[in-house]
Parts: sequence; C-alpha cells; structure tokens
Amino acid sequence: MATKHRPEHHSEPRLESPMDYAQHEGTYEGFITGVKWAAIISVISMVILYFLIQP
Repeated sequence: MATKHRPEHHSEPRLESPMDYAQHEGTYEGFITGVKWAAIISVISMVILYFLIQP
C-alpha cells in the first residue's frame, strides 16, 4: 500500500545574494538612452535620405 510519508526530493532552497539595484537601474537607464538615440538617429537618417534620394 502507499505510504502517507512523502520523501523530500529537493534540498532546501539557497538564498542568493541580493540583487544590486543600483547597477540594475544604471544598466536599464543606459539601455533606454541607447534606444532613444538609435531612434533619433534613424529618423534623422531617413529624413536626410528622403531629400538625397527623391522619388
């Protein structure tokens, strides 16, 4: 018959070191700044190309 005791198959969870929020926010701000400038440069490039290569 089945036993009611359930063996523990997993070890206790280990707590990792806490996340460095300052570094995380710095990386996120850098990413957002990069995306913003990439979009601005893309728009400027398209406007310049429109005037250089007129249909």
